Formats: sequence, structure tokens, C-alpha cells
Amino acid sequence: MRSAEEWFSSYSQDHQNSINRTIHWVCVPAILWSVIAALWTIPVPGAVGAPGLWSWLAMTAALIFYIRMSRTLGLLMFVLFGVLGVFTNALYWTLGAMPLLALAVAVFVVAWAGQFVGHIFEGRRPSFFTDLSYLMVGPAWLMSKLMRRAGLAY
Repeated sequence: MRSAEEWFSSYSQDHQNSINRTIHWVCVPAILWSVIAALWTIPVPGAVGAPGLWSWLAMTAALIFYIRMSRTLGLLMFVLFGVLGVFTNALYWTLGAMPLLALAVAVFVVAWAGQFVGHIFEGRRPSFFTDLSYLMVGPAWLMSKLMRRAGLAY
């Protein structure tokens, strides 16, 4: 597996334009949340678990990828997933499954439209067109930038 530095260096090559980078700061977290929220709405048999089970399983799988990149990065993504999970659970019990799903789909569509607009400014295709793994790298790339600002190494 590539190192975190290799993933981020490659991803950064497709994200040089300041407008595109700004759009990513809004749209990547929105897409991440929308996927978590959509998975949250998939029914779970009561004997198997509670609402959100499929989302937690997906986040756990993603964490394995992030921890393999960097333990510190994985820990911070774990915290982020926890916050997003608590937020999504509150929305689930406040709005209900179908309104939450509708909101997640709307956010997903708008955020992806924003991503493609950003890449028009960039003049380059999104990284995931060359490797679907970059769909996982985007959130980690942003987290790595926050880590650097905080003086943390990944």
C-alpha cells in the first residue's frame, strides 16, 4: 500500500487551483456526511442491531484504510466519524429515515456538482477517475491539512 505522503502528493497534483481547493473544503465533508447519512437509513433488523449499523460498518472499513495510511490520521478520522455518527443519529431520530435520506441525497448531488465545478476551474479530472481509492483519500487529505496546521505529523 502507498504511504500517506504518496497518496497526498498524488492527490494534491489534481488540486492546485485555489477555487477548487476551497470548494473541496466544503464539498468533501458534505459528501462524506451524505454517504454516512444515506447508509444510516438502510433498515436494520432489530435482532441484528440498531439504526446506523450499516453506516458504522462502512466507517469501520474506511478506518482500516486510514489506519494503514497513518495511525494518527486513523485516530483523527475515528473522532470525525464519531462526531458525524452522533450528528446523523440525532437527525435520524429527529427527522425520520425518509426525510434524512432525502436530505442526504440532496446534499450528495449538490456537493458532487460543486466538486465537478471545482475541477472545471482546476482544468483536470477528479483523481478518482484514475483510481477509485481517491474517493477515500479526499477526506484524509483534508484531515492531513488540519493536522499540519495543528503541528501534528501523520
